[in-house]
Amino acid sequence: MFQFHDVTFKDIIKIDELQINHNEVTCIIGPSGSGKSTMLKLIDKLISPSSGYITYNGKDIANIDPVSYRRRVPMLAQNPLTFKGSIRDNLLIGRKFQDKDPVSDEILNKALASVKLDKSLSTDMENLSGGECQRVSIARLMLLDSQIYLLDEPSSALDDITEDFVIGTMVDMAKREDKTIIYVTHSSEISKKYSDRIIKIVDGEISHE
Repeated sequence: MFQFHDVTFKDIIKIDELQINHNEVTCIIGPSGSGKSTMLKLIDKLISPSSGYITYNGKDIANIDPVSYRRRVPMLAQNPLTFKGSIRDNLLIGRKFQDKDPVSDEILNKALASVKLDKSLSTDMENLSGGECQRVSIARLMLLDSQIYLLDEPSSALDDITEDFVIGTMVDMAKREDKTIIYVTHSSEISKKYSDRIIKIVDGEISHE
């Protein structure tokens, strides 16, 4: 699926060769400042390699339209991205961005239930806590029905949601529906609990210890 070919980014990343496979849960782990999030941003085309290239199914991602690409490879960032309006508006906006049809309130409520958020769809986002906003972000991501999901320490610095819950919810969905997840964490406990494969990054390079 994804392959790194002699990829560098400034003095942060240096990966000679790496392959990440379809239908697996891959965890990227390493100490703070090791290049974990930078690696995920490279995969998501948020930044471009200083040298080398990354392929997706054999095609250089630099040559793939970024909007089209991110519709297939959405990312959940460390801090929740929300929009003005109701929970319903926020759940549907992802599908709108992907040019997919809206879904019914019944499906939206099931998505909220899956992230254990007991709120009305008409609730204004301004009335939610940071943790509740992140739950909405997770539900919105799951409603996209993509094949690949990128998660960058999505529970960082939030009040009432744990990384275990975030990763566990997404991994359960991936296993049920044969999806691919690539996620970043600083927790070795989480990585062992929710991964088919662990990639350790130390000083921007793959560690084989």
